[in-house]
Amino acid sequence: MCDVWWGIVESKGPKEYDWSAYKELFQLVQECKLKMQVVMSFHQCGGNVGDVVNIPIPQWVLDVGETDPDIFYTNRAGTRNIEYLTIGVDNQPLFSGRTAIELYSDYMKSFRETMSDLLEAELFTDIEVGLGPAGELRYPSYPQDQGWAFPGIGEFQCYDKYLRANFKEAATNAGHPEWELPDDAGVYNDTPDATAFFGSKGYLSEKGKFFLTWYSNKLIIHGDQILDEANKAFLGCKLKLAIKISGIHWWYKDATHAAELTAGYYNLNDRDGYRPIARMLSRHYGAFNFTCLEMKDSEQDAAAKSGPQELVQQVFSGVKREEIYMAGENALERYDRVAYNQILINVRPNGVSKNGPPKLKMEALTYLRLGDELLKKANFRIFKVFVEKLHADQPHTSDPRKYTTVVPLERSKPEIPIEELLKATEMLEPFPFDDQTDMSVGGALNDFIDGFLNMIPFL
Repeated sequence: MCDVWWGIVESKGPKEYDWSAYKELFQLVQECKLKMQVVMSFHQCGGNVGDVVNIPIPQWVLDVGETDPDIFYTNRAGTRNIEYLTIGVDNQPLFSGRTAIELYSDYMKSFRETMSDLLEAELFTDIEVGLGPAGELRYPSYPQDQGWAFPGIGEFQCYDKYLRANFKEAATNAGHPEWELPDDAGVYNDTPDATAFFGSKGYLSEKGKFFLTWYSNKLIIHGDQILDEANKAFLGCKLKLAIKISGIHWWYKDATHAAELTAGYYNLNDRDGYRPIARMLSRHYGAFNFTCLEMKDSEQDAAAKSGPQELVQQVFSGVKREEIYMAGENALERYDRVAYNQILINVRPNGVSKNGPPKLKMEALTYLRLGDELLKKANFRIFKVFVEKLHADQPHTSDPRKYTTVVPLERSKPEIPIEELLKATEMLEPFPFDDQTDMSVGGALNDFIDGFLNMIPFL
């Protein structure tokens, strides 16, 4: 998988695309007879977990923000976040006459034109469409570079003038012109109980529910619009479109689900905030890529009320009910058997079937990450076992067409009305998950044996 950074390719000016470095990279990958997933990365690299370099969005876009800082997400205190353009300017022609949606659309069309030979050769298995900070469909509610620290609840990011105006219009149309955006939802590192909006149950009031519905719907519509453009750009190509959803597991076991709500996932114990996103994605034949597959509840700080295992179970079940592809990633770098076994449970929740493919399984996994740490002797030995177990000990095949069928991308189905999407908020019982994987990479005894093997130089 490789990020294709907007801040690199279109850095010189509007529609001045330079794909040369990426073309060279892709040709090397092709020569190695490998396949690629690429991410249309319309966000800044820098300021998030794991970022080791800094790649801002194009300077000419940042320059627009010098005179109109409201093109960026803004918290209640007025602090701007320059890692991704606010949803509020999706349809505002502020960028040399183009809207934000048109910027993204033109970029993807240019990618298709420039990489037409590689697309024809089926080098790319997936185009993951970046839809927000860190490439994820969410608001930048927990920015480390603004002082957020785990497990803070984060902050709502809708106080730019464009989203303010949109909310005011929506509230007026609903018969409540007096309603304003929340001013009692706390700051980045608060706990839910420290705020009136969450602690005093403001989020359950009529006004609170209206705001959260508006806030989360804006996110779904944003994703739908850009995916429609992506579908047009890559129509007919043999690949899948994909989107990435953040695994916000902290405060999941709190009634407020506060960290999810500030990020735009209106998920409560009696309201599914993820299945409507999956239903929207279904019209674009897309894959739903979810993170935190490696995490166990028992590894988390109890004070954070984290529920990564239940969160993955809920999301997996909702996505499968909408009959779309489920993909996953580990959120943090892990090279140990405990993490691998947890990933294997989440990839095949009910294990391997003896009568054909298992009914419940993920279609794809992106492993984080290839680097010096993974290639250390001990780590790489375990990783090879993990890959074998991921493929249920089946023999290796160099032809991916033997285990996956990629068809030419069809045109997106008709737009699904928001009312129809919101029917998917009904919370249903998740599918049962096994406690342990039937394809284990081993445990403590294997680690003990590994300790001896690692001392033998030629192994």
